[in-house]
Amino acid sequence: MSAPAEQAVHAAVVSRLRAAGCVFAEDEAQLLISEARTDSDLTSMVDQRVDGLPLEQVLGWAEFRGHRIVVDPGVFVPRRRTEFLVTQAAAVAPPAPLVLDLCCGSGAVGAVLLAELDDVELHAADIDPAAVHCARRNIAAAGGRVYGGDLYEPVPDGLRGRVEVLVVNAPYVPTGAIELMPPEARLHEPRVALDGGVDGLDIHRRVAAEAADWLAPGGHVLIEASERQAPHTAEMFARNGLVPRTAACEELDASVVIGTRPAVHSGSCTR
Repeated sequence: MSAPAEQAVHAAVVSRLRAAGCVFAEDEAQLLISEARTDSDLTSMVDQRVDGLPLEQVLGWAEFRGHRIVVDPGVFVPRRRTEFLVTQAAAVAPPAPLVLDLCCGSGAVGAVLLAELDDVELHAADIDPAAVHCARRNIAAAGGRVYGGDLYEPVPDGLRGRVEVLVVNAPYVPTGAIELMPPEARLHEPRVALDGGVDGLDIHRRVAAEAADWLAPGGHVLIEASERQAPHTAEMFARNGLVPRTAACEELDASVVIGTRPAVHSGSCTR
């Protein structure tokens, strides 16, 4: 295709995307054009995007912390703020860590930890079958294992008391706020990946209640929360025997609550 023809195609795609309300129409147009194999592919992809499908689901992938993550239609799209969760998890991980990723969605968090840490033993779980299928595409090739089921329920019991990093990107949008979310999330991502109950903290409570049983001594659980929710999640960790702290990143508008299981110290007895 000649340069003028390419420019005309780009301009036409940008025009359609702008008319549909896409804020970054120029960038999205370039991505769609570069990923389309044929003219009909491009038309179909632009139609899907104009209809409100998230760009990442149209492309079939999302960029997350510099890595390309497969994102299937109907699967929660990893947010950039969740990169901070990965940063915090990597910071507390010991050498050759045993990592459990709950509410794993596409598997983005686990996939990046596998890529960026050495000798990781990674296990991940999600209740949504579509997410489990997608996570396996992102994780299994690197040696991770993905289970389908509700939180800890499908995780092998042999991991109990051995997990060194428990990372969780649970749904934390209050039920009443879901209708205020952008249509591409509200209509095209699974509600189970968004709805955290009346105050957004239902899953946080359930994670906190069992975390100490699964963590190794000195192990850490890390969970993403809103700035408003973080103090409440920290209290949950404390009530369940964990030592809590909160980390925040203003640039990404991200908060992560970290709970640490106290290490077991051996002592000597004298008579």
